[in-house]
Amino acid sequence: MTRVALIDDHESVRLGVEAACAGDGGLDVVFSGSTVSEYVRWRRSTQAAPVDVVVLDLTLGDGTTVTENVARLVADGSSILVHSVADRPSAVRESLVAGAIGVVSKSSPIDDVISAIRSVADGEPLHNVEWASAVDGDRDFADAQLSARERDVLRLYAAGLPLKIVADSLGIAYSTAKENITRVRTKYVEVGRPARTKLELLRRAIEDGLVESEGADARG
Repeated sequence: MTRVALIDDHESVRLGVEAACAGDGGLDVVFSGSTVSEYVRWRRSTQAAPVDVVVLDLTLGDGTTVTENVARLVADGSSILVHSVADRPSAVRESLVAGAIGVVSKSSPIDDVISAIRSVADGEPLHNVEWASAVDGDRDFADAQLSARERDVLRLYAAGLPLKIVADSLGIAYSTAKENITRVRTKYVEVGRPARTKLELLRRAIEDGLVESEGADARG
C-alpha cells in the first residue's frame, strides 16, 4: 500500500480525494489535515514513518509560504504532489524549485489526481499541462543555457544509457562526457532546478523537451 497524507485547508477537497484513494485499493490515506504543522505533530505523536506521498494544497490559510511548506515536507522524507487550482505559475514554479515532484490541478478529473499520486509514489516524472505551464511561464526557469554538446550528452544519459555508451555514441572521450554531465548539473542548480541524481536529470531533460516522458528509463 502507498501511504498518503492530504494537507489542504478545504475539508471537502480532502474528503473527496480520500474517498477516491479508498476506492483505488492501493492508496492508504493515513493523515488528513489543514496545515503542514498538523502533519508534523501527527508524525511525532504517532512515531509514524514519513508517508510516501503528501498531496499538498499550494496555498494554505495559516500564513505559511509555498517554499517553507514544501521544503519542510521534503526534509521530513516525503515526496510532494502539489494539488492546486494552479492559476499562479510563479507559485507552482516556487514549489518545484523547493522540491515538489509535480503538480496536478484541482480542476482535473479525480482519476487524473489518483494517477498523479501513483506516479509520484513510483518515482516517475510527472509532466502534465500544469507543469508545462509553470515552466513555459519563466524562460529563466526553463533554460539552463546548455551547449549543444551538453544537450546531446544529457539526452542520451537521461534516456538511460551508461555514460561510457554515451561517450562512444557521440565519439568523445569518457572523461569529456563526464565533464559535460558535471557542467549540466551545475547549470541546472544555478537556475534553481535540482539535478543531483540521474532521476532529477531525467526530469530536467523532460521539462526541456530533450527526452520524451514515455519510455524514458532513469536506471543505470
